[in-house]
Amino acid sequence: MNELNFRTLDLNLLRVFDEVMVERNLTRAAHNLAMTQPAVSNALKRLRETLGDELVRRAGYGVEPTPMALALWPTVRDALQQLRESLAPGGFDPATAHNAFVLAMADATAAKLVPGLMDILENEAPGVNLRVLPLTTRDPRELLESGSADLAIGHFPGVLAELSASHLQEHSPRFLNQRLYDGEYVVVMRRGHPLAGRPIDLDSYCAARHLLVSFSGRPFGFVDEALAALSRQRRVVLTVNQFFTAGRVVATTDLLTVLPRHFVGATGMEHELALSELPLPVPAVHVDTLWHRQSSHNSAHSWLRDAVVRASVQGFRVDKV
Repeated sequence: MNELNFRTLDLNLLRVFDEVMVERNLTRAAHNLAMTQPAVSNALKRLRETLGDELVRRAGYGVEPTPMALALWPTVRDALQQLRESLAPGGFDPATAHNAFVLAMADATAAKLVPGLMDILENEAPGVNLRVLPLTTRDPRELLESGSADLAIGHFPGVLAELSASHLQEHSPRFLNQRLYDGEYVVVMRRGHPLAGRPIDLDSYCAARHLLVSFSGRPFGFVDEALAALSRQRRVVLTVNQFFTAGRVVATTDLLTVLPRHFVGATGMEHELALSELPLPVPAVHVDTLWHRQSSHNSAHSWLRDAVVRASVQGFRVDKV
């Protein structure tokens, strides 16, 4: 965009562009902006003429952004968010706020964090609402990019590796993270299982039948990667996407599974389950919060991140009681 185009640009068009990019649908964007769909279409037309790019194309029941739109959007979102923060009088006051936050996490993570979060909400922010989405991927960046979740919490090794590499090249990375705690995984089985009550060696472990918890449904997890490094493998006969389901199934079958140690007590099934150490070394399982850069300067989001950290600390205290 040349200097003349920028000086004559109607900045309201950027608000329309941002909402269309979030929704990928002109009708929903128009509803959110309290505009008619023809008005949204006209605003996009004007912005296309200014930028010299199509920006979005029709795709199915919505629209699909062009490469230029995808490149431009993070900068536009960041600028709009900073402007909103600058104009917001007084910032975020949890005692009087009525925000609704969306968190994406697995059931094991929720079992650890949500009780503490509810204590914080009741004591500090009684008007705030939380919604927890099930985490179905190890890469939640699309959820955060689209605004479907405010914060993702979990084990994201691939994402963090990419972020570490991009931090060396980008002054302002699009996603940020904070370490919450390190998870410890153990072998879990029913109390009457033939392998219960004694250490499990690698041969016995590989010979058993296994249940895998996989958010994506892919029948290959971090334990399988560790086994492959030893030129070994196990037989996964069932794959589910929730830790609680895995605990319920192994309590009544001869399958083995691997669960976070802290989660077993939260299931209410600990009297039915036996635990054993994994018979092979596995990489550390770090649990991180992940969020979009545009939220970093948002006072409500900053409070939310701090509340999650405090709930994490409270969760560890409960585990140790």
